[in-house]
Amino acid sequence: MVPRDMHKISNQLKNGRILVSDGAWGTFLQKQGLKPGDCPELWNSTHRSNVLAIATSYVNAGADMIETNSFGCNRFKLEHFGLSGQVEELNIAAAEISREAAGPDRYVIASIGPTGKLLLMEDVTEQEIYNAFKQQAMSLEKGGADACCIETFAAIDEATQAVKAAKENTGLEIICTFTFEKTIQGEFRTMMGVSPAQMAKSMVNAGADIVGTNCGNGMKNMAEIVREIRSATQSTPILVHANAGMPKNINGIDIFPETPEEMAENALAVVNAGANIIGGCCGTTPEHISAIARAVRNLGSSK
Repeated sequence: MVPRDMHKISNQLKNGRILVSDGAWGTFLQKQGLKPGDCPELWNSTHRSNVLAIATSYVNAGADMIETNSFGCNRFKLEHFGLSGQVEELNIAAAEISREAAGPDRYVIASIGPTGKLLLMEDVTEQEIYNAFKQQAMSLEKGGADACCIETFAAIDEATQAVKAAKENTGLEIICTFTFEKTIQGEFRTMMGVSPAQMAKSMVNAGADIVGTNCGNGMKNMAEIVREIRSATQSTPILVHANAGMPKNINGIDIFPETPEEMAENALAVVNAGANIIGGCCGTTPEHISAIARAVRNLGSSK
């Protein structure tokens, strides 16, 4: 393991390393007692030990990088819970918790999700969106993050503001991932109609160091998305956070069907398609990440 302060993530990847990221946070928090309608980010203050346990479980599983419990920790999302005045406090705590779990040898990639506002509908101005992401990114850096993972986006205009806000106000490396679904025509698009290639070109131009995709698909479908991203940018590292398959609702409970072994096997195809960082999203567990880590390291040793 290379200490985080010796090399940036992107430099590690350009030197040929395949890094393993962590897995699900939201579904893991729910298993620990988070109720529907509760604010996950408030747990950074009220249930710190539970959040630390999640991060630590992924470290123990072999992840090279750990996310933070901060996906919805922007002022627009926190307003719904009456917590808009705690943006800095909760983001700093989120990064500090993952930093404690990661130690000096692993990276902390701070999660930044969408605001829930649509610039297209003129719900907010670009400056208001920019300022919200600026506040969040700066707080996460203050808490000890190495990078920010601007994730689960669908619209280029909002994601651009997030990337620029982080780029212009922090020293964080910037990862940006969109969520794609297959259309009836067989193409992958976001809910706003953005293709993987369009995403890649736009986010690199905005200043992202690493691009990719998360959620919306199991690992099996991610290889096709990665190939399209790679066709649009030959040198930019690519990150994939896949679901453990697509959920099936059984007796009112969402079950993610992909086993750790299946996910690890599919992860190798995603690496061969051009991905540089592999991890999980909804439904993935430390067992899934451990299997992926073993598969990736075996791949490296066989070269």
